[in-house]
Amino acid sequence: MSPAALDRKLLLLARTWGHAPWAETVARVYSRTGEHAAIWLGLGLAGAAQSRDPERRRIWLRGVGIVAASYGANYAVKLLVRRPRPELKRLPPLTPTVSRLSFPSAHATTSFAAARAYSPVAPPTALYTAAVLFGLSRPYLGVHYPSDVLAGTLLGTAIAESWPR
Repeated sequence: MSPAALDRKLLLLARTWGHAPWAETVARVYSRTGEHAAIWLGLGLAGAAQSRDPERRRIWLRGVGIVAASYGANYAVKLLVRRPRPELKRLPPLTPTVSRLSFPSAHATTSFAAARAYSPVAPPTALYTAAVLFGLSRPYLGVHYPSDVLAGTLLGTAIAESWPR
């Protein structure tokens, strides 16, 4: 099976498995909090605002910069690649999207960048669980191929890892 065929098959599985109305609602609401990296930018700014320790504040603000940069880098890659969003016959997307471009997933990019950047000052397990759930929500809602999520995961992690300390 070709990588493209596997990608489509996994998307179809994500789009058809476990789709109770309540689960779709939860996924939609959760996914919306990740639009434009809002939840991650808000977390970083709140963390910096409440931190009395200058080093912790610096880490939070560094994370805000990483998340913002990862969002910008994601958009640049989208414009270069120009992969359209998935279209499945009789299975419309379950949430609106900001653009018609799919690769890579901005939710995955910013979520994994945030998880890596904020992990010195917040519980890594909670951060990475949230990031994974954001990533999984996108094929589930029918707006990204699984490979878009994988690419976003790698891009966000690479940006956070390579960011100057």
